[in-house]
Amino acid sequence: MVRRDGQRFDSVLKCVLAVHVTMKIMNRRFVSLVLSIALLAGVLSAAQVPRHSPEFAINMADGRQVLLSQYRGKVVALAFILTTCPHCQQTIQVLSKLQNEYGPRGFQVLAAAIDEMPKLYVPDFIRKFQPPFPVGYSNRDSAIEYLQHPPTFRMMMPQIVFVDRQGTIRGQYAGDDPFLSGDQEKAIAQTIDKLLKESAPVSSRKASRRGQR
Repeated sequence: MVRRDGQRFDSVLKCVLAVHVTMKIMNRRFVSLVLSIALLAGVLSAAQVPRHSPEFAINMADGRQVLLSQYRGKVVALAFILTTCPHCQQTIQVLSKLQNEYGPRGFQVLAAAIDEMPKLYVPDFIRKFQPPFPVGYSNRDSAIEYLQHPPTFRMMMPQIVFVDRQGTIRGQYAGDDPFLSGDQEKAIAQTIDKLLKESAPVSSRKASRRGQR
């Protein structure tokens, strides 16, 4: 009787150990699967940089429309903002300072609010912050498409895109990126300075090529 009970105990113990080992393996596989999905999601959510900048239109409060292509030949910082977002307001103030500093060298800031019903809020935003560059509004879907941002992912604001003189997107940063969450004035200024020094305006280059012929 004792021997049979011992055999039963051994069998139960082996089953328990087998279940434990199986669960351990499954947990490891589950963790690996979760990590793989997270990694894949990060890759899929990352916009391609550099890439050609498509056209982008910003509606102004006075009914005009500003096109990104109007500033071809300049280094452009295109900022997507929410008018009530403190981080966006701070970034607009930084960009205002840098517009005044680098504008004469060929730098241009454009800002598009993508709040719900932004047309109602943009005029007050402009009156409050007095930006020395065009600030208008666009619909959220247009911004998502331009930014190559997954529609199901939360958009961290503001979003800033740097476009070089040739119309190529050279940098794109979200509000939670260290680029903007750290010393953003220094980071933005360094990016502007680098892109301005990179090459002369397109018109100047064409003129010099004609002179060589």
